[in-house]
Amino acid sequence: MTERLVDPAVPRDLHAFIAGLPKAELHVHHVGSASPRIVSELAARHPDSKVPTDPEALVDYFQFTDFAHFIDVYLSVVDLIRTPEDVRLLTYEVARDMARQQVRYAELTITPYSSTRRGIDEGAFMDAIEDARKAAEAEFGTVLRWCFDIPGEAGLEAAEETTRLATDDRVRPEGLVSFGLGGPEIGVGRPQFKPYFDRAIAAGLHSVPHAGETTGPQTVWDALTELRAERIGHGTSSAQDPKLLAHLAERRIPLEVCPTSNIATRAVRTLDEHPIKEFTRAGVLVTVNSDDPPMFGTDLNNEYAVAARLLDLDERGLADLAKNAVEASFLDVPGKARIRDEIDTYTAAWLAS
Repeated sequence: MTERLVDPAVPRDLHAFIAGLPKAELHVHHVGSASPRIVSELAARHPDSKVPTDPEALVDYFQFTDFAHFIDVYLSVVDLIRTPEDVRLLTYEVARDMARQQVRYAELTITPYSSTRRGIDEGAFMDAIEDARKAAEAEFGTVLRWCFDIPGEAGLEAAEETTRLATDDRVRPEGLVSFGLGGPEIGVGRPQFKPYFDRAIAAGLHSVPHAGETTGPQTVWDALTELRAERIGHGTSSAQDPKLLAHLAERRIPLEVCPTSNIATRAVRTLDEHPIKEFTRAGVLVTVNSDDPPMFGTDLNNEYAVAARLLDLDERGLADLAKNAVEASFLDVPGKARIRDEIDTYTAAWLAS
């Protein structure tokens, strides 16, 4: 994993505030959230993999030269998930790590095609994630919901299979709320996936494709017009198009911003050049997320600290940022109200202490 980008300019007491702040996370990947301990355990289970079993060796293994290299490494970790037991272990442990960061609600992006094509029975896969979801909510208090995403690099065959799994009531899991599109953007145009998003939306799912992470703002426009996106994953290049920023702000279409991820994959050169500042100045609804946290040497708490430095946020500003994620989520109205109240109560108590 890349070196953790904790900025010493962020005061220690602000880090402490962030650590206890109730949060929601909207852009975080299932396999990409596997901790070094879990990756090492899975690699030991499957010794034919090229993934190191030594957690220390993973530090070098997770050093990425560019986005394409990141995808190659990511898929090698995906290959470690070979049985329903692997799926259940990963999902439960990801929830445990979220709970430690006071994440009350998360929409976890899952790529079922990557597992079913490797031979995991689709029913067993769904049972594994649902069993882990229910156990995590009961034991940690963290509510998980699923976004099924198409791995764009796998083409329309993957799109068809992902759509079937997301819309067939015989296999569709109870926790599924949204439908996405991930993987490389270069050479993987958004419009070709329109028929699959149309079917998912007709089945009641929300549209949340990645767009504008490593390509220009036209990819974001395509996601909005062709895929009817309700949120945009990353959207980094949106800052290059003032009309797009105005559209996002006017329509209250949230961006799922992942600062450290964008540096690690070389989508953005440095944190100081990250467009999150342009997004907020334009009035866009910004949420902060960790994407593939252990791979990028980060976590959600660190992403809030990064945002605090880049946006010059104090405790109230960070609380508002946390409430942005709640507002942008697909949680029901009572659930949103509950977490917002918890954020307000926590913030008021902190400031009064």
